Amino acid sequence: MPSLVTSPSVERQHLDMDIDDKKTGRYRERNLKSRLQRKSSQATNSENLRFEEMSQWSDSLERLLSSKLGTQIFEAFLKSEFSDENLEFWIVCEDYKKIKSSFRMSSRAKKIFKRYIQAEAPREINIDQKTRELIRWNLKVPSAECFDDAQKTVYRLMERDSYPRFLKSDIYRTLLDSTSESVRM
Repeated sequence: MPSLVTSPSVERQHLDMDIDDKKTGRYRERNLKSRLQRKSSQATNSENLRFEEMSQWSDSLERLLSSKLGTQIFEAFLKSEFSDENLEFWIVCEDYKKIKSSFRMSSRAKKIFKRYIQAEAPREINIDQKTRELIRWNLKVPSAECFDDAQKTVYRLMERDSYPRFLKSDIYRTLLDSTSESVRM
């Protein structure tokens, strides 16, 4: 499983959708597309984002997540589907693995467990009971690997479910088309 992304950036604020209910989703999706297109054209100018790079996002989820902008756009797509908790958990785990202090690791592990793992957690991820219990056991002596099984499960779920939907989405297609047009100009 790749280890590619760090903590969320300030730029994500521009990609947040803040959808209050599904009835407004269609309107907001179009609004999201226009914001992503603007973001993409800004990135094209300021970060030399190329059509080739964006088209490589379709090679693998790993390739998509290795791109800062790719991760942000994927997150925005997942938010539009009300399913961003898996990516959020995956990113939090990547950050967790970098903690050196055992006290800080223990504190953070408990917070991650309460937010994503325990039954009825506010951002509960879809993992089996065996994995949930293994993590509960691992929390007695937290290590950088205590969430690995859940993180791998979530990565596979995104790879098989969310990622293929993202590649077929209007959001990704529109962005790909807009960067290919800028390449032709």
